[in-house]
Amino acid sequence: MIKRRLYVEERESRLARWSFRLALFAIPVIVLAAALYRTGVLDFQLALATLGAGLAVALVGAILAVVACVSIWESGWRGMGRSIGALAIALGVVAVPAAVLARGAMLPPLTDITTDPSDPPRFRAMGLVRPRTANSLVYAGDTAAQLQRDAYPGIKPMDLDATPDEAFNALLALVQKRKWHILDAVPPRGTLRDGQIEAVAPTPLIGFRNDVVIRVRPTAKGTRIDVRSASRYGFHDLGENAMRISSLMADLTAERRKR
Repeated sequence: MIKRRLYVEERESRLARWSFRLALFAIPVIVLAAALYRTGVLDFQLALATLGAGLAVALVGAILAVVACVSIWESGWRGMGRSIGALAIALGVVAVPAAVLARGAMLPPLTDITTDPSDPPRFRAMGLVRPRTANSLVYAGDTAAQLQRDAYPGIKPMDLDATPDEAFNALLALVQKRKWHILDAVPPRGTLRDGQIEAVAPTPLIGFRNDVVIRVRPTAKGTRIDVRSASRYGFHDLGENAMRISSLMADLTAERRKR
């Protein structure tokens, strides 16, 4: 007697397979957007569109992964591990942008933040390199100043018990440590001239450019530091400029405490 064996083919979920492919594909799309923008091949709008496409692909992959998990749970097909992997990759890709957007939704649409709205530090060298399509370097005025005060009450000038030269050198070292691209660095000259540093600060991932000017002004008791950070493109900085100023001021305070 010939014994017959029944072979049951365990099917693999196509949704799981495609979710994993899409989640993986989103990574090189985002990397490509960053690389092409940093090298100047893409302008801001195209880089932003490419980045958005990569995030959209990751989001679709995450949705398919959830659907695949439910389908596999009910059918018993193979692919649960691939679905969970796709979901993890997709969430890892979209988590940071989603958090930034969520934070920005609660903030006013500002692109130019300064510690001194009544007399903001003025960009000089930056005007020679900024593209014509970029945001204006002229400060927006009282309306923007009031929005800034309401949203970022902690953005204020810093008074130091130090000479202007000491403050200028400390700030220059911090800017270099952050690997910002310095366009101009004019040291202070007593009461005749304020010290000023102009630099371009790229965002960590894509490298979107933000322009920073730091003013070092002598006072009767030492030195006053003012900082201005402006997004080169867009209508909303999502809070990045205020965070950049706060971080720089915090680092300067920490450096002064070491001495």
